[in-house]
Amino acid sequence: MAKILMVGLHPNAIDYSPYPDLDEATLSARIEQGLAAVRAAGFDAEHCLVGVDPDEAEKTVRAVVGEDSVALAMFGAGVRMAAEHTVLFERLINLLVAQAPGIRFCFNTSPETTIDALRRWAPQVS
Repeated sequence: MAKILMVGLHPNAIDYSPYPDLDEATLSARIEQGLAAVRAAGFDAEHCLVGVDPDEAEKTVRAVVGEDSVALAMFGAGVRMAAEHTVLFERLINLLVAQAPGIRFCFNTSPETTIDALRRWAPQVS
């Protein structure tokens, strides 16, 4: 199966004030449960949590990807849905397109929907 990169905002980079029922510990646990489920489902996935600074996030993605060939990247909702992260999202998408020509992208709506997002595209990039 093709290598998958899972990109999300690090839980310590999030402003939780708009989310009264969510905190760093809860989100961290949900992310870890989601990652465990992805690996248990047999996906070869590399987790990549980034901060909100686009320059630093690019460095993090470059370091995680390294020389590996990545065929599919899953972006979490925190990276792509908040208007204040538009530049971050654009930069990371363009970085991966340049590093991995032909890469496919998928998107979840929460840590619990990651496997569904991966299954939509993973068979097509195997």
